Amino acid sequence: MNIVKQPYWLSTNLFKLTIVIALLWSFNLLAQSDTVGINNKKRQNLCYAVGLGGSAVVHAGLYQMWYKDYPSSSFHFINDNRQWLQMDKFGHAYSAYYLSYTGIEAAQWAGVSKKNQWKWGLFGLIFQTPIEVFDGFSAGWGASTGDLIANTFGSALCIGQHALWQEQKFTMKFSYSPSSYRKERPNVLGNSFLTGLSKDYNGQTYWLCYSPLKNTKIDFLGLGLGYGANGLLGGTENKWEDQNKQLVDRTDVKRYRQYYLSLDYNLTKIKTNNKTLKKILFVLNCIKLPSPALEFSNQRFKGHLLKF
Repeated sequence: MNIVKQPYWLSTNLFKLTIVIALLWSFNLLAQSDTVGINNKKRQNLCYAVGLGGSAVVHAGLYQMWYKDYPSSSFHFINDNRQWLQMDKFGHAYSAYYLSYTGIEAAQWAGVSKKNQWKWGLFGLIFQTPIEVFDGFSAGWGASTGDLIANTFGSALCIGQHALWQEQKFTMKFSYSPSSYRKERPNVLGNSFLTGLSKDYNGQTYWLCYSPLKNTKIDFLGLGLGYGANGLLGGTENKWEDQNKQLVDRTDVKRYRQYYLSLDYNLTKIKTNNKTLKKILFVLNCIKLPSPALEFSNQRFKGHLLKF
């Protein structure tokens, strides 16, 4: 049986990314003020109120609108690590990475000292962990060790780099291209582009990108290592019951992993004096833009003129 752990509209990567983009835009705008770097207690308190208070409100609403109506139990764990060929775990890491990034941006705006800014990156775990706690006390689900590990990895990737280098040399990115499998199970994989963006794991790719060129005219060029999967019509197998309780067997569809090596574009390296354009490039850099790529899957290599 495939378990849908949380309500689509609130707990998916799409929802969390919307929050992250809004916060990143705001703090990147504010971070350009002349007072950055000056310890500002009022700004720090405002960040506490928005970050911690907002998270508490969001999770309280989530509990009331979803978990409250389902049977509870003693806290327990489940092992869902085999589901979706771990694509959902990459989604957790991606969300945690940018939620931590948001916390560090807030610290810079609030004038927190450089040696302490990394601590604000813990916002990624602070936001993500309560969902696993809710799951752990729900009889129909359970806390996922895989989700917790993925959340920790995403936050650690962001926090560790800032603590070491005061910058993100390696960034996580996301790309999506709708798959044909979405039409077979629209209730599970999404019935539109937006729902598919979050639920159609066959069309998603997660990337770790690095820009090795420094202080050159093409220092925005980099490399990206990508991970994706295909043939996923169910969490652990391609069998399910339809609305009429009839077994649908699509085990003829092969489930497999995809690995990519691709060019990447670090949009934050593009030089411009336009502040609005800078903010747009800053937010768009969360997304992996189409570029040539080499794919390895099914024991063979395949080239893509443009991979998205």
